[in-house]
Amino acid sequence: MSPRIVSCGIVLLAPDGRVLLAHATETTHWDIPKGQGEDGEAPHVTALREMVEETGIALEADRLKDLGLFVYRRDKDLHLFAARASADELDLSMCTCTSLFPRRSDGTLIPEMDDYRWASIDEIPRYASRSLTRLFETTLSLAQLHRSL
Repeated sequence: MSPRIVSCGIVLLAPDGRVLLAHATETTHWDIPKGQGEDGEAPHVTALREMVEETGIALEADRLKDLGLFVYRRDKDLHLFAARASADELDLSMCTCTSLFPRRSDGTLIPEMDDYRWASIDEIPRYASRSLTRLFETTLSLAQLHRSL
């Protein structure tokens, strides 16, 4: 059996408890900024790097709260961290994705993420993937996280 993939990400909460979601280019779903680590990279370093690559938002490591490892899908676990967005990070029009991947149809390099939104707990099922929605509805309560940050 091959080892499970671990994707590291950050649950960034606005002061009002909404969560940052990024739209995965040419798909219907929105996700938290996350991705796989490089060899020898610590999980929090991966999460911070993915946040910068997918949103342009650079957080200091000491702002992260380690939430631990979560079962995500059959083949993937998530190591999640949480942080509270500061006032100057709330304007999502400033977000930019520098992480590129080849478009399926013609191989043109396109950004991994192409839009950003603050989603309330109620909006998660409308935008997020089923796996992410299930995580927030079962294992990781955004309401509790909001109170604890």
